[in-house]
Amino acid sequence: MNLTQEDWISQFEADENAVILDVRTEDETNDGIIANAILIDIHKGQGFIDEIEALDKSKNYYVYCRSGMRSAKACEIMNERGFKNTYNLLGGIIEWDGEVVAP
Repeated sequence: MNLTQEDWISQFEADENAVILDVRTEDETNDGIIANAILIDIHKGQGFIDEIEALDKSKNYYVYCRSGMRSAKACEIMNERGFKNTYNLLGGIIEWDGEVVAP
């Protein structure tokens, strides 16, 4: 499900079962991440699949990348693998108004 930044933040903040997932490359994350995000690079191919398979499928995942395209794909892949609740941040981190921290 695609969410605007406002909806993504408000839903995340009200969600006690939430996990933030950053699917950008390591080089991209060096510029900063959203606080408490788990980093799993979608460009790792099978490595990405292996790492998401190790995640708790009962959690709700708030996923982002640079522009929202890779995170939309990551949500699709996760949903195909049994994740029930994945939320894509429309516009990605380039349109993010919130705080960014060092990885």
